[in-house]
Amino acid sequence: MSRNYSGPWAKTPGRLLGIGLVRLYQLTFSPLIGGHCRHLPTCSEYGYEAIARHGLLRGGWLTAKRVGRCGPFGKGGIDNVPE
Repeated sequence: MSRNYSGPWAKTPGRLLGIGLVRLYQLTFSPLIGGHCRHLPTCSEYGYEAIARHGLLRGGWLTAKRVGRCGPFGKGGIDNVPE
């Protein structure tokens, strides 16, 4: 079972591009960096779901804001994608 979003979403070209980039990161760079994320779901899982549910632009913006909260002074915890 995948940890990425498996709910229904429209498979538009922008969303497929965004999802493809997130999956590329998950399969190549993520294993090299290691599991140090303080949030649940992880930033890449959050990005996958945000882009699938909200599209490339809005989902990309939500993902960028989430990555910005992942600094050393972030508090962590559960941070789900908004509806």
